[in-house]
Amino acid sequence: MKRPNGGRGATLATVAPGLAHYTQTILYDELWERPILSHRDRSLITLATLIAMYRPDQMIGHMETGLDNGLTVDELREAIAHLALFASGPNAQIAAERLAQVTASRGL
Repeated sequence: MKRPNGGRGATLATVAPGLAHYTQTILYDELWERPILSHRDRSLITLATLIAMYRPDQMIGHMETGLDNGLTVDELREAIAHLALFASGPNAQIAAERLAQVTASRGL
């Protein structure tokens, strides 16, 4: 699975090596690899959480990972629309802008 770090992996390892270690081993090597949920499902859950918590800096990397893990652009659009009512309209607006950046960069 592609790791969504937005190019910050090397920086994180330099500045906070312990955090980088725990992120890699616990979050990605253990949690993301548990067999009950697919990578696709984990990506959708992660994106919904990032949108609801207003974490725009992490959305692009996780949207790219979600697409790599089998989510479609239409599914991401629908999740954003759904979250507009449950999380907030402004959060969904930022997510839509991030998705536009991702789809443009991928030519989708």
